[in-house]
Amino acid sequence: MRYLIIIFCLTAFNRYASGSERSLSAPFYQVKSVQGKVSVRPEDLPEAVKTTLAGNMYADWKITSAYLVTRDDNSQYYEINIKKEAETAVVNLDKYGKKID
Repeated sequence: MRYLIIIFCLTAFNRYASGSERSLSAPFYQVKSVQGKVSVRPEDLPEAVKTTLAGNMYADWKITSAYLVTRDDNSQYYEINIKKEAETAVVNLDKYGKKID
């Protein structure tokens, strides 16, 4: 019971301090949609991306990690971290395997 009172007081204070006039039935937290990266296994990359990476330009490079990146405008591309001996690089490709900046 003591915890319920503490939670109620913290919730009421949070609403008062934030200037919010929401009803008490609404939750006091907000979940925001974050645009960002989602890890992708190299074998799950689209075939066009795999074909580009298997081409002459990246033939000796190994994929260390890959991400599907979503921009604020909801466009997506793959950020692929590659390594050749001690050298590392990041390649950004769209789903068609075309390099983007």
